[in-house]
Amino acid sequence: MRLNKSNILAELNWGIILLYLILVGLGWFSIYATTYNEGQELFDLSTHYGKQLLFIGLSIGLIILILSIEASFYERFSSIFYSISLLFLVGLFLFGKSINGQTAWYSFGSFSLQPAEFVKTTTSLAIAKIMSDNLFDIKKLSDLRNVLIILIIPFTLILLQPDFGSAIIYSAFIFVLLREGLSIQFFSAMLGILLIFISTIKYGINSTIIIVLLVVGLFFYYAYRKQALFFRRNWPFVISSVVLVFVITLTSSFLHNRVLKPHHKDRLALWLRMEKDPKKVRQLKRTYGFNNDQSIKTIASGGLLGKGFLEGDRTNGKFVPEQHTDYIFSTIGEEFGLVGASTVIILFVLLIIVIILRAEKQKSKFSRIYGYSVASILFIHFAINIGMVLDLLPTVGIPLPFFSYGGSSLWGFTILLFIFVKLDANQTNVL
Repeated sequence: MRLNKSNILAELNWGIILLYLILVGLGWFSIYATTYNEGQELFDLSTHYGKQLLFIGLSIGLIILILSIEASFYERFSSIFYSISLLFLVGLFLFGKSINGQTAWYSFGSFSLQPAEFVKTTTSLAIAKIMSDNLFDIKKLSDLRNVLIILIIPFTLILLQPDFGSAIIYSAFIFVLLREGLSIQFFSAMLGILLIFISTIKYGINSTIIIVLLVVGLFFYYAYRKQALFFRRNWPFVISSVVLVFVITLTSSFLHNRVLKPHHKDRLALWLRMEKDPKKVRQLKRTYGFNNDQSIKTIASGGLLGKGFLEGDRTNGKFVPEQHTDYIFSTIGEEFGLVGASTVIILFVLLIIVIILRAEKQKSKFSRIYGYSVASILFIHFAINIGMVLDLLPTVGIPLPFFSYGGSSLWGFTILLFIFVKLDANQTNVL
């Protein structure tokens, strides 16, 4: 039996909605502070904050539309949404607009649309659809392969734009797979490959092979001490592990030397503290590390309580390039200090925790998996962006959800979040 539709407002999770409104509001004030010029009107569409107000208004319309549609609609047509979104990604190579070397936007006059921001939602729906099937078993290689294919296709198309920042977001789905029963050994293997890649770049092929073989050797020795026949029974695994170490290390070296572009290498070198020459370090900080260097100085200048709204001299002086987009968090740090920056972090953490708690309470497996996808994507965006701004991670160009300027980013996150709000409301709206 379906309850009266007028009850939908009572069934909505207003905690999630309130956190969304607070974050979007703080984001707009940050954009206003970053791009404000005295004498300009509040609704001036020639300004970034004026356009962002328009984007926020249209987001409200999107929310109303999403909540007015039956929840079953999103599950029923998830495959179609996914397929259409892939077509939009492919279309970029024919009709896309190139900005800063990336063909990632469709241009409509003074406005641009970035499909990658919406594909995260359609991929989440597709993953939830395939994994919620009663016959799906993530421990079966064929089922896991199908899930990985769904992830690899948009990842590859986005990487070819090339947009490494948007592509890396698909690593978020590892948390979804782990929640649904993926072996922890698979996650450990992926983490090991990443560590080998970083080690190869920083220490070279020979040192990395020696280090990894020592670690693997200690593991095998421990296994031998527990089981004397370990090598006799597992020799194919032992041999393949050693071979795999060599393959991964050589592949990592090839990717770094032949695939990554010079600016990617320089950013990695700066992040991994590989350059020892002080002059070269200063040069790198003035070029590829300039944004990070200025961002850290801007945040540090805010102190404990900050300089006050519109009082950030480094923000007003435009010291941080593109501060209204990927580096918007530095505005919070300067104008509201450690207290303000910590508050924003707490708000994001609360939102992610609430989504996970609600996902765990879903009666529908589809809704639970989608909820975990939403939480994972928000976490990766939030963690990488702030890590990048604080120079804890290399610059990869990832927006801060609900804060960074841009219609595509705001609408993409709004759609992603409010589909889950609708699914969550539906579980108690259907008896």
